[in-house]
Amino acid sequence: MSDPSKTQAMPSGPEPDLSGRQFGDYRLLRRLGRGGMATVYLAEQDSLQRKVAFKALRPTLADDETYVQRFHQEAKAAAALVHANIVQIYEVGLVENVHFIAMEYVPGQTLRQLIARNGNIEAVQCVAIMRQVAAALHKSSTEGVTHRDIKPENILLSPAGEIKVADFGLARVTQNGETSNLTQIGMAMGTPLYMSPEQAEGREVDPRSDLYSFGITCYHMLSGAPPFTGDSPLAIALQHVKNDPDRLEDARPDLPSGLCRIVHKLVAKHPDKRFQSAAELLNDLRALKIEGLEGDWPSGIDEWSTPELIALSEGRAEATRMLGEVMRNESEQTKRSGWSMNVKIAVVAFLAGCVGAFATRPDSLLDLSRRELSKVEEMDTVKDQYLKAAELGTERAWKAVYEHFPARDLKTKKINKNNQYYTWQAKHRLAELYINREDYTAARRIYDELAAVDPTESNVVAFAKLGQANVMAMQNDLVGAKKKLTEVADLFPEMRSDTLRRELALKVDPKLRLEFEQLVGIGGRR
Repeated sequence: MSDPSKTQAMPSGPEPDLSGRQFGDYRLLRRLGRGGMATVYLAEQDSLQRKVAFKALRPTLADDETYVQRFHQEAKAAAALVHANIVQIYEVGLVENVHFIAMEYVPGQTLRQLIARNGNIEAVQCVAIMRQVAAALHKSSTEGVTHRDIKPENILLSPAGEIKVADFGLARVTQNGETSNLTQIGMAMGTPLYMSPEQAEGREVDPRSDLYSFGITCYHMLSGAPPFTGDSPLAIALQHVKNDPDRLEDARPDLPSGLCRIVHKLVAKHPDKRFQSAAELLNDLRALKIEGLEGDWPSGIDEWSTPELIALSEGRAEATRMLGEVMRNESEQTKRSGWSMNVKIAVVAFLAGCVGAFATRPDSLLDLSRRELSKVEEMDTVKDQYLKAAELGTERAWKAVYEHFPARDLKTKKINKNNQYYTWQAKHRLAELYINREDYTAARRIYDELAAVDPTESNVVAFAKLGQANVMAMQNDLVGAKKKLTEVADLFPEMRSDTLRRELALKVDPKLRLEFEQLVGIGGRR
């Protein structure tokens, strides 16, 4: 397997625009946008005479089997989710050395754009959106897929008011008890504005995490702003872990109390306090009594069948028709506002509307794929440099911490303890970034280096050895992982605080957790 970090270091010059070319059944009309792994085009499928979104793997990555496999894994996960409220995959192929995914093209706008124009969404329209997204999440969860990046940018609205959930590029797929992560290159694991507490802490996620992110999205819809903001992604993520959102009723006294209760249950900190499934959410939405909300729900919804959910998503409710009317009215206003504005909005809609969503990024996240190769500003102190790296979250940013502030003074050869501390922290975060990219070789290299520091630095060594064990487990070397885990357990009582011991225990790979608990429970270690 080739080293993804080598691919990342390739020149990032302009790639050829494939617009106008023919690839099998698809004639590429124009480029919609570029992302870390792929470029997306609007295309015409000749045989069916329909518009499609054509996602092409970038040529610089096409020779790397790691990227090719990940690209096709994403398509496989999304293709299994055949549902009216999920953007559909039509074909995955290879033509003229171009790996591509052809998928449903959704004209219109994103939920984020709708919120930006309206400030907030009325209760009836909000419930119409919630119904359809919940139906999509029900389908994905029954197929063992956790989206992990539900947010307004990934909820697409057609001119008819139909809702489509897009971008399963961060999906976690569970099949026969095994899980795989389909992580985009250069992307954070989810979006801080909408990230569940368990995601923020790096813990295991399941479909209830998607429900939390959707709850934060609903809060944004109804209040006009997400509940948590901050100066950096880290600051926002910490609020998801520690803080409760302000009560919706205070911001919108006009909202039905039942709807507010549903949203606050969705955003409960602990997964067990939330709705346990999208079907439960649908049941509570069905019980709402809101003027203008028709009761055209399927009967017998204790078990939501696929036909029932499809019927629910077809836009029969008056609320959905009203939403469609809003979309059409905005479209007419846009046409009357002049050619220049129409072009601007169309470009934004195209970028957000294609299922790949590699060309879209939330305002709270930096475009990591572009900034990875850019120079990182040198800050005044090592602490500020570390905080800057936490904000950017790129490989280059983490390296800048110990490049700009080396642990050993180049002139005196003496160790600067403060710089050394942040160097170790930055290297741990860099190793985690490599793991998210599934570049286990690079991650292991860092952990090996940290495990070899002065043995008296028991905290550093323990976390490094745990990193070694986790990487082995991810590569299915459970024998080696468990052997390394015994070394971690030996260091466990030497760690300097209960807080660090708890943090280390939380970072143990799920495959090793039982083994670790047994090890540290022997001889009074726990």
